[in-house]
Amino acid sequence: MTRPVWGNRLRPVRLVPTGTSAEETAAGIYGIIVGAAVMAASHAPSAVRMVVAVLVTLTVYWSAERFARLVAERIHEGRRPDRREVLRQLTTGWELVSASWFPLFALVVARLAGWSLETAVTVGLGCSTMVLCLAGWEMGRNGQLTTLERLVTATVAGMFGVLMIVLKTLLH
Repeated sequence: MTRPVWGNRLRPVRLVPTGTSAEETAAGIYGIIVGAAVMAASHAPSAVRMVVAVLVTLTVYWSAERFARLVAERIHEGRRPDRREVLRQLTTGWELVSASWFPLFALVVARLAGWSLETAVTVGLGCSTMVLCLAGWEMGRNGQLTTLERLVTATVAGMFGVLMIVLKTLLH
């Protein structure tokens, strides 16, 4: 019995965008940063439109990245990818989109609680920052870093989120 290209395992939902491979984890971290940038720069008039803007942008980035990989494989391997390879590309890398669930959920909950859209976006950006800090902290676990080094890596990772909050402040 062969296993489907996309796997047959259920993975637990995690706050830190760590996948089963470095590629999945990188896609998740990239998705958090791009999603935060869209939240910071968007002038969407509602939380629903903000969520749609983030998800559409991340889906476009995912599509572009998958297409680029297919083209690059063809260039370097000198042959047309078969259906299995195309299917593999089209069923991987979704962490880029799915990692944004927690910040978007926080944004929507804050808005439903009656907070202004601007405040709800700041809550979403705060969640993005927290997730990036946790990713920086997690990086030190397998990197055998000291507690101080882990705090530094968490702070540096979180600075992407802080940068998005500053960007939002300057743009709005």
